[in-house]
Amino acid sequence: MTLVSDPRLAQLPTPALILDEARMLRNIGRLARRIEAKGVSLRPHLKTAKSVDIAKLLLTGGRGPATVSTLGEAEAFAAAGVLDMIYAVGVAPRKLDRIAAIRARGCDLAVLVDSAAQAHAVAEASTRHGGAIPALIEIDCDGHRSGLKPTDPAVVEIGTILNRGDAELRGVLTHAGGSYGVVGAEAHARFAESERAAAVAGAEALRAAGLPCPVVSIGSSPTAHAVDGLDGVTEVRAGVYVFFDLVQAGLGVCAVENIALSVLTTVIGHQREKGWAIVDAGWMALSQDRGTRGQTLDQGYGLVCDGLGKPYPDLIVASTNQEHGIVAPRPGSDASVPDWPVGTLLRVLPNHACSVAAQFDHYEVVPSEPDAPLKVWPRVSGW
Repeated sequence: MTLVSDPRLAQLPTPALILDEARMLRNIGRLARRIEAKGVSLRPHLKTAKSVDIAKLLLTGGRGPATVSTLGEAEAFAAAGVLDMIYAVGVAPRKLDRIAAIRARGCDLAVLVDSAAQAHAVAEASTRHGGAIPALIEIDCDGHRSGLKPTDPAVVEIGTILNRGDAELRGVLTHAGGSYGVVGAEAHARFAESERAAAVAGAEALRAAGLPCPVVSIGSSPTAHAVDGLDGVTEVRAGVYVFFDLVQAGLGVCAVENIALSVLTTVIGHQREKGWAIVDAGWMALSQDRGTRGQTLDQGYGLVCDGLGKPYPDLIVASTNQEHGIVAPRPGSDASVPDWPVGTLLRVLPNHACSVAAQFDHYEVVPSEPDAPLKVWPRVSGW
């Protein structure tokens, strides 16, 4: 049996989080060129990468604009020189003092609201800290999660609270999370248009009431890669596109060969009568995310590859325990598990890059140059 692996990985403890730098850079460039050609700004979401090193590659001059999902991210990236961020999760009033502290260090950190209670809290915190905290109003474009319908009178009510108080009404923001429920560029383009239309309608409602709305922010990885017209939009957000994953491949946003992230694992045994191999990556490494379960191709807990990252047809991590993964053929396939020697290195492509990366504290980065040593890029953690 011929076994292939990158010799630079041979001394790593497993499981380990492997990042293919060349693939990542191609993914970054693909969306950057697309959005730039549309004439609007790209505001990358850092919640997937959670890495200062990657932020420096993603952001203009390493300073922004950026999107974050936790205040832990905001603090770490602000300390690294990122000066323009949106905290794109509805703000809890008890977090506003911490947000004001980040802003006091020179970072323009904006928050997200969809209720009068939040708006009042932002205005009061702005008064208390002696500086306007900018807020965007979240618009619900597809019933997926939070936000207000653009025609809801509460949009203007919230805008008025922010504008008349000591806060700053920065604009509107929406996210087409429902785009994860359809497949293909044509379907994603329809979601992108409804996303755009909802955000613009929310902005127009504010302006019709005499309120400012300088920012109109939309985005998800599926819609960002499919959007056509962006009339009325000022910026597009996306995050997982930096790495891609099996969910995105199943949606038709990328190909499997575009996935830049994998988990390095070691074969530790076999159950030959069952046609299984056992590896040392369980759900603590691969996460319990089963995002491909509802797709046409169920990838189990991840698609199994050789040590260089080339997939084995129809071999998946079919089930997991805490530190054990069971490699088996996809149900209905006539594939079989090779008789890999114990100690063989394999790589597993993730269902969801965000959840798998969250299991690790750093990336082992494989440079594109075959003789260049691995790089270690730490990850941000915590809330």
